[in-house]
Amino acid sequence: MSTSGEDSTLLDVDLRATVRRPGRDGDSADAEEPRPTGRAVDPAQARATRTLPEPAPLQSHGPARVVALCNQKGGVGKTTSTINLGAALTEYGRRVLLVDFDPQGALSVGLGIQPHQLDRTIYDVLMESSVTLDDVLLKTNVPGMDLVPSNIDLSAAEVQLVNEVAREQTLARALAPALPDYDLVLIDCQPSLGLLTVNALTAADGVIIPLECEFFSLRGVALLIDTIEKVRERLNPRLHIEGILATMYDSRTVHGREVFARVVEAFGDTVYDTVITRTVRFPETTVAGEPITTWAPSSSGALQYRNLAKEVLTR
Repeated sequence: MSTSGEDSTLLDVDLRATVRRPGRDGDSADAEEPRPTGRAVDPAQARATRTLPEPAPLQSHGPARVVALCNQKGGVGKTTSTINLGAALTEYGRRVLLVDFDPQGALSVGLGIQPHQLDRTIYDVLMESSVTLDDVLLKTNVPGMDLVPSNIDLSAAEVQLVNEVAREQTLARALAPALPDYDLVLIDCQPSLGLLTVNALTAADGVIIPLECEFFSLRGVALLIDTIEKVRERLNPRLHIEGILATMYDSRTVHGREVFARVVEAFGDTVYDTVITRTVRFPETTVAGEPITTWAPSSSGALQYRNLAKEVLTR
């Protein structure tokens, strides 16, 4: 997919007309926009969606499909989506490996693990030939879902890998022995387009781009897709965009609806039908250290990630 031409034009838009300056008399800058009236069209609801079949059970596991969840902007829902998509996939009988590839260790924290207390992480697998993936692998509280943890040590790998031969393939080599044991490997990338992210893209078969329905997230998509195209051309010919996932969507705001409509207009069916809406349940799950599918299994967020899992398996 290219962002040149029509796509880049659609992304390079001025959304100032969709917002209004707060008034000075009793109109708080933090006041929530009222829910839309019957005349306000929610593009996420109005969009024609595809019927999602129930995923067929598997007779055996592996080799794994590797998917990187990537966006150079932070706070767009990468980690939340990695955890909850992985947990939802296990409900359909898939074996899932989560790879925390962010030095902040948010994925590990989100599953109830304290990264600073770990002796070995993905960093050791990358930098020490004597350490294997099995040496750092952790079981989660979700049956069928394992974790390769990370902590601040990983930040040193970006510098240390610079002088390595075939440095972009380091993660791919580390993951290779585990692929026969899993159906999907989900890599939670750090919010940058540095060497660690390039490693994740080189190891991946596909990319899911979590995109917050907000202006600055929209602006960064073209740069990210340009990086994906360069990795595909130079390092990983099988790499493709699995889909764009709209996150933190709030249909009550004109801005959110406008951004979502622009993304669909630019990327069409590449945008998942599933839209992840804002809910207080997601911050709660981070504190609880478990996915929303077990913390609040009947919530709208859990349902959305189950639908996303169906879409990922269908594609």
